[in-house]
Amino acid sequence: MTAAVLVVLELILVSMLNHGSVLELTTIISGNPSEPPILWHRWFDTFKDYVDVAGLNGADNEKLKSVLVLGLSEEGQHMLRTLGQADSFGECVIMIERHCNGWTNVTTRRVAFFNHNQKSPFEQLSHQMSDILGDGGIMKQVVQPGEGPFVPENASVLMHYSAFLEYSDLPFETTTRFKYPQMLKLGRDITLAGLEVGLLTMKKGEFSRFLFQPQYAYGERGCPPFIPAAAMVLYEVQVIDYLDSRQVDDFIALSPEEQSTVSLTTLLEVVNTVRSFGNRCFKQSRYCNARDRYKQAMTLLGNRDTKDDSEDNRIKAALLPLYLNLSLTELRMHRPNKALKYGNKALKIDSVNTKALFRCGQAYLELHEYKQAQDYLISAQAKKPLDSDINNLLRKVALCYKDNLDKEKDLYSKMFRELKGP
Repeated sequence: MTAAVLVVLELILVSMLNHGSVLELTTIISGNPSEPPILWHRWFDTFKDYVDVAGLNGADNEKLKSVLVLGLSEEGQHMLRTLGQADSFGECVIMIERHCNGWTNVTTRRVAFFNHNQKSPFEQLSHQMSDILGDGGIMKQVVQPGEGPFVPENASVLMHYSAFLEYSDLPFETTTRFKYPQMLKLGRDITLAGLEVGLLTMKKGEFSRFLFQPQYAYGERGCPPFIPAAAMVLYEVQVIDYLDSRQVDDFIALSPEEQSTVSLTTLLEVVNTVRSFGNRCFKQSRYCNARDRYKQAMTLLGNRDTKDDSEDNRIKAALLPLYLNLSLTELRMHRPNKALKYGNKALKIDSVNTKALFRCGQAYLELHEYKQAQDYLISAQAKKPLDSDINNLLRKVALCYKDNLDKEKDLYSKMFRELKGP
């Protein structure tokens, strides 16, 4: 099976789109807004017909998976990715079937509710919520209050969220399967209007539920094949933390000449925020991203022309933690030479800084230069004699140093024996 076959199939699908066939395929689960959703197996039966027409029945799992993904809309592909990792066509189908198995129950339970004149679950929940905008489009229930100020506009938010359809116990999208959720910037990374508005009403540590009407969620068309047309959705959101990045964005947008006119205090605030972004990345083991943030902050400080010794000292004080962070980050990335470079830069600012001495000792140990490692660690120990990390590493270096000397001694002994001959 060649790539050309997939190209031909794509042309077939585009041709069908022009005649409405693919549109029907991609919207078949949602149907009309006034009708119950149509089952997954009908969508899949139509998809198999397309596979037959294209002559792909004998294709391997990887090719069929590519065709399946190609048959979904862009939004459907995004939703498919949120369900998890599928390495083959079979796994992909099983994953979607597991997600869509509830559609039959959805229809049955809807009819049961309507026949008995009962309110739907979302309607019942909405009575326990407050109306944020006054039009009933975004309803909110605070489950666990937060603390501090509200999330500001243009902030970068670290959060967990799960999104549900009515009558469904499984989320169609969630971040809870990630150990470290990605930090999302308001106005750029969050595309759901209701979620962005809702986040602006939240505080750090808060856990809340939101009900979004279609106009604040996925609209009248929905997001086939996972979200029906005109669907109301429930979002459970927990704000872990946030950073107010507006000041950083405004500063970065300035030209170098304009940046130089900004007060040093403002520059240091911007640098501190950028460094905080780097610290977030470091805690999530995203060392490359952390390094880039630290270097960005370092560059901003380096571009500043100081007017007097007082400003120069403030710049150096801001550079010191950046050098220490970069040294540690490079160690985590197994680049001891780079770690040593930034450790020594920190020592030029503060010659007795314990962290800088310790980082240099770690770097020399990785470079197998045990005498230098020992010298730096002894200097660090003199400042903090009871520090367990320093003492443990110093013992490790001493053992490695002794073992290295013993190996050298054995090597020289062997060389001298060979020179003396029999």
